[in-house]
Amino acid sequence: MSRLRLEGVTRRFGGLVAVDNVSFEVPAEGVTAIIGPNGAGKTTLFNLIAGALPPSAGRILFEGADITGRPPAGIAAAGLVRTFQLVKLFEDLSVLDNVKVGCHLQGKAGLFGALLRFASAREEEAAVDVRARELLAFAGLSAFADEPAFGLPYGRQRMLELARAMAAGPRLILLDEPAAGLNTEESAALARVIRRIAEEGTSVLLIEHDMTLVMNTADRVVVVDFGRKIAEGTPTEVRANPAVIAAYLGTGKSATGAAVTASDHQETARG
Repeated sequence: MSRLRLEGVTRRFGGLVAVDNVSFEVPAEGVTAIIGPNGAGKTTLFNLIAGALPPSAGRILFEGADITGRPPAGIAAAGLVRTFQLVKLFEDLSVLDNVKVGCHLQGKAGLFGALLRFASAREEEAAVDVRARELLAFAGLSAFADEPAFGLPYGRQRMLELARAMAAGPRLILLDEPAAGLNTEESAALARVIRRIAEEGTSVLLIEHDMTLVMNTADRVVVVDFGRKIAEGTPTEVRANPAVIAAYLGTGKSATGAAVTASDHQETARG
């Protein structure tokens, strides 16, 4: 069984079709990437999967269960967790406490029980501390455990957000442009962490403009342009696909028949 399946998913905003009859599957194993020029509908697609927007048509299934139109909290509780283009941390908390917040979402005592120090929560709190420190080590952040999150360099903030998302125990994690703003060395470190996440059993679905990261990290790639899926396959297959070359380089028309120019996409390639 696939981890995630989209069946004819469509989203309209008035007369604009932002996502147009998109279908694909995310296997339970490995890393799947969604790529496409700016404005192709990638982030809207993520919003539909994560429950931030309801689809206008189609179905979204997570581990065989229909999650179409469920609220984001319910989808996250089911094991599908998302990060965002912009880092969203609890800046006044320590690095360690940021990860603990994610761990408490999985606990029986809950975050408030831990904060109030109920006796029933103490044993769980000790286990949370151990797990949070393991995740910091996983993300290369152990040395910063007691520092305030706002003091971390941007690249390490990205890693902290990823560690916190993993603290919730997801079976599928959606990464929305995780390499945005990172330098080459930071992107390479991120790629290694993403591969380790997949190797330890969590499926990864990511949107990314960094093609080096995508081609070196993803097992499968889905390409969208003007809201429609135009290609799907391994990185090697996608890289050689004429429709993908046209969408990115402007060698003709896109799969939707709309004219595409290289300058149109190059000017907004980081959007």
